[in-house]
Amino acid sequence: MKLILKLLFHLLVVLLLTLLTQVGGVVWLITILVFNKTKFKRRWFIPSFLTFYLACTFLIVPLVASVDGRVPLPVSKSGKIAPHNLITVILNRHYVKEELLKELNVISKEFTKTHSSTKLIYLDANFPFIDGFTLLPHRSHNDGRKIDLAFIYTKSNNITNSKPSRSGYGFFEEPRKGEYNQPKACLLNDYWQYDFTKHLTLGSSSKYKFDENSTKDLLLIILNRAKTHKVFIEPHLKTRLKIDHAKCRYHGCKAVRHDDHIHYQI
Repeated sequence: MKLILKLLFHLLVVLLLTLLTQVGGVVWLITILVFNKTKFKRRWFIPSFLTFYLACTFLIVPLVASVDGRVPLPVSKSGKIAPHNLITVILNRHYVKEELLKELNVISKEFTKTHSSTKLIYLDANFPFIDGFTLLPHRSHNDGRKIDLAFIYTKSNNITNSKPSRSGYGFFEEPRKGEYNQPKACLLNDYWQYDFTKHLTLGSSSKYKFDENSTKDLLLIILNRAKTHKVFIEPHLKTRLKIDHAKCRYHGCKAVRHDDHIHYQI
């Protein structure tokens, strides 16, 4: 019975790590193999796994992913393109096709011409390998051609590169009076997951204000790029920002709401 429980435990860990990071399950199995072949003490298992995992994430995965045309997004907070949260990087959720990275570089350069201090902050992108391997909880981040970009906010009336939620998700720019309330419509039709990201903020602050003008400027630059295929935001924001563009679409009730970020794909 102990052996069965042990096997079930490791299978569960491998499954969870694979769903969360794509490569973590493999690293867990390699760590088990190493420990079974050596005399390392068991208390060193978790530190060894974490060491192997980080080495794999930052040294091996980028090299192997490049064979399939996927590259990691910039990870430095000092660049014009930066992650909102380093957890995204550690979990290998920051990979895109080279073509998308080129587009993001162009977009960031165009945007900073008029918003010199504002960075292009990304949230979830894609895993490093295998087209069709979905980046949960997203439905379509599975081919290296999609990315979520953060809205732009002000704090104390000044534009800031920080965001109201720690995860970048779940802090919604709610419909105003007179605006169509798509989230309410979806929830009334039993799409319970539609606002689920409100539980995934990892903490949030109400001191931030959605910057309509800067976010609209960014959206228009993205939408006017020839290689842009789709952009998803909530209908009430499309109306509020007066975005009249065929590439700016509604994503449907089966997804989650998009009044906390921009979904961009080529």
